[in-house]
Amino acid sequence: MDRKRYCFALDLKDDPEIIERYIAHHRSVAPEIIRSITDADIQVMDIYLTGNRLFMIMEVGKGFSFERKEKMDRENPKVQEWETLMGSLQQALPWAKPGEKWVLMDQIFSLK
Repeated sequence: MDRKRYCFALDLKDDPEIIERYIAHHRSVAPEIIRSITDADIQVMDIYLTGNRLFMIMEVGKGFSFERKEKMDRENPKVQEWETLMGSLQQALPWAKPGEKWVLMDQIFSLK
């Protein structure tokens, strides 16, 4: 299995109702959104929550690139609709660059 793993962090707005809405949306993700993920050769995507902080783990195949995924998303109205909805529930990490949502994390330890 030849996969590369990426881990990201992002905050939700610190409001219990917003956090619950975010969770509810992820319990029933539209098939078009799932397809946009798998079509980009993202083979595993897991999102974890603690407090209002999200962690996402992505494992991708050889066909994945951030540039390709970004282009695919820009051209997909359903993904744009989803991103707008999710963006209304999220807030950038304090150290995120302008316009950056999910911040790529650096791996500092691995038990191998």
